[in-house]
Amino acid sequence: MSEETPKKTLDIQRIMQLLPHRYPFLLIDKMTECNGEDSGIALKNVTMNEPFFQGHFPTRPVMPGVLLVEAMAQTAGALVLEHQSENAGKLVFFMSIDKARFRKPVGPGDSVYFHVKLLQKRPPVWKYWAEAHVDGKKVAEAEIGAMLIDGAKAG
Repeated sequence: MSEETPKKTLDIQRIMQLLPHRYPFLLIDKMTECNGEDSGIALKNVTMNEPFFQGHFPTRPVMPGVLLVEAMAQTAGALVLEHQSENAGKLVFFMSIDKARFRKPVGPGDSVYFHVKLLQKRPPVWKYWAEAHVDGKKVAEAEIGAMLIDGAKAG
């Protein structure tokens, strides 16, 4: 009888140790699955209290697509920084967005799961395929690239 290896998760406290983002720009609440740097899943519970809903759009609240892509990038960034201990103190800078598609609006009450899968790495650059899902349906997707830089040199 073989036991399944428990999936590694990250709570919001650990995510905040890894990423410099803070309210209102920290867009993931929890990593529900981390498989090394190869793949992972993060969760964002979208509420009516999100600051972007005041203007996007007051009569039909929709989470901006660019923030869905940013949340995908934060998911990938947290995954890389958690897996690579030698990257402590480094920052993940967004480099590229390709093949972005938005299929369905995301609004208050939605739980968005961001799935990322490593496509290529040549440190300090990582590329991931990312998808956003609500209720098991794909709502957005993109190929994202990022570069790790020394946090002390980021200014």
